[in-house]
Amino acid sequence: MTLVYKIFIPTFWIVFFGALMITSFVYKEQYQGSIPGQYLRTGTVVFFFTGILFMALTLFRLKRVEMAADFIYVTNYFKHYKYPWSNIEKIDEHKFFFMNIVTIHLKTKGHFGKRIPFIASNKLFRLFKADHPELEQLNP
Repeated sequence: MTLVYKIFIPTFWIVFFGALMITSFVYKEQYQGSIPGQYLRTGTVVFFFTGILFMALTLFRLKRVEMAADFIYVTNYFKHYKYPWSNIEKIDEHKFFFMNIVTIHLKTKGHFGKRIPFIASNKLFRLFKADHPELEQLNP
């Protein structure tokens, strides 16, 4: 799901709403339907850049995380790093609609910063936590 939220949704957003914004400026009519042309142009620009800002603050920060017995492997699909469990300060879980958003807090700053957010598979994360009860000690 991280690939969908980090790559596909922003790509489709930028292409579709970018084309809509450009079209609103190329099409020089005074009215599009019953909407004044200037309001439509202003609205498409605000909508487009607000969406990009929202994605930059949320979706672009997501990472892909794989957990093993000794290390956590983190990637942004271009760079890959591994962090030992001893560098993990705590792990926060938050339910957001149907998603399980997990944030790993590192003790020292890593290549992606001190916080690594990712979307966890409910089933796989639950199974990993059951196999590794020491994870419960990381939560406050």
